[in-house]
Amino acid sequence: MIKVLLVDDQSLIRQGLKALLELETDLEIVGEAENGEEAVNLVAKLQPDVILMDIRMPIMDGVAATREIQKRFVGIKVLVLTTFDNDEYVTAALQNGAMGYLLKDTPSEELAVAIRAVYKGYTQLGPGIVKKLLTQFPASTPTQSPPIPPNLAELTPREKEVLQLIATGASNREIAQQLYISEGTVKNHVTNILNRLNLRDRTQAAIIANTFLSYLNQPS
Repeated sequence: MIKVLLVDDQSLIRQGLKALLELETDLEIVGEAENGEEAVNLVAKLQPDVILMDIRMPIMDGVAATREIQKRFVGIKVLVLTTFDNDEYVTAALQNGAMGYLLKDTPSEELAVAIRAVYKGYTQLGPGIVKKLLTQFPASTPTQSPPIPPNLAELTPREKEVLQLIATGASNREIAQQLYISEGTVKNHVTNILNRLNLRDRTQAAIIANTFLSYLNQPS
């Protein structure tokens, strides 16, 4: 059972999230907090596995709370769930230890999948968030193009397609729909890509895909 702590200053949002997530048999809502300070205090008492953290809250915001939790507690994952997707919030949250950044319009079933992934140590980013991160990396000029990693050349044509879609911020479901394959098959491809390229998560995969986009677009 994955223990989840909900942190949001709007009680209606917390109630809605609790009602939806408690339909999942492997998720347990162990507590709620209306600001970051209360969340930090509850973590010590409840020891949740994953915290769904809002960004803009009174007293202590989500970024400060995430930083404090990562400093004081080991192994507790923070997944940001907010309505704000500006570059400053995304960067600050991830730099301070958040394992993911999703928007509140994320479907409940995808949110549940993201919670499970974050619990296992994978980074989860909503559509468009990856692009915001990639804008912070200068594009390689033709005279500075890095050599193609050998492991990248070993990817199958389908894995290259999946990797390019990861770079757009597409979820497993969206990738499955675009490639007309099952979500299970997509998950297998993602796992193979991460293992073959020795990457930690989808964010690193997206950066690799952006760096070597011209190579990935070449016909196999």
